[in-house]
Amino acid sequence: MVWLGIIMILVAGLWGWARWFEWHQAFHPSRTVEGDPADAGLVVESVDFVAADGCRLHGWWIPHPEATGSLIYCHGNAGNLTTRIDLAARLHTLPVNLFLFDYRGYGRSKGIPSERGVYQDALAAYEVVRAKHGDMETPPVMVYGASLGGPVAVEVAVRRPVSGLILECTFTSSRELGRHWFPRLPVSAISRYQFDALAKIGSVKAPVLIAHSPEDQLIPYALGRRLYNAAPEPKQFVDLQGGHDEAGWNQSPEYWPVLEAFVREHFQG
Repeated sequence: MVWLGIIMILVAGLWGWARWFEWHQAFHPSRTVEGDPADAGLVVESVDFVAADGCRLHGWWIPHPEATGSLIYCHGNAGNLTTRIDLAARLHTLPVNLFLFDYRGYGRSKGIPSERGVYQDALAAYEVVRAKHGDMETPPVMVYGASLGGPVAVEVAVRRPVSGLILECTFTSSRELGRHWFPRLPVSAISRYQFDALAKIGSVKAPVLIAHSPEDQLIPYALGRRLYNAAPEPKQFVDLQGGHDEAGWNQSPEYWPVLEAFVREHFQG
């Protein structure tokens, strides 16, 4: 009986460690202020809003005088709004309003991140933007997700009407990504997170743009291609350049014209 008790304690300890390790692989929240949007010439409206479970959140509304619609940006698993100022400044050159927000536990948003929580946060962000459009039933809104923000953006696009879905350097599911990195571990058996964009993207009823780099050392390019193959038409795929943190509009000159054309076409269509 003593040995049984010891074994149970060891199993419980390993299980707890696995949960702790998984959380730290999924989320790297930061509350550190890394910059000021005013330094990039951005006029930002600070927005405090609340998720469905009562968690208090924070975001930036950046209006555009010639906006044809609004773009919601779902960031990756690290940093916060203040580490995306350069991106916001570049996106602001498009004729769209921008809403960037921090998931719970990031920046000025309260709480602790979880899969269910960040989905709720993104849906609450959508409602903020809907209100900016006079509570229209089908507002002109696109959702843009990068890395971990990809499955979050897919969740919004499946559950709310959107004009387009943009995914950058993202993955099919966190379990498939986990199996890539830890092939000897029973990832599917012990993982509490799914972030299963692959299972959901077929239900998206909007144009889809997916971009990924063959040089991505964190999220395999093959996962981006699989996600693209599962997406409904109309859809586009763009090859990026550089590693996971370097790929995107600033390192891939061919990406920006495609992104710009996608936004302009589907907000006018």
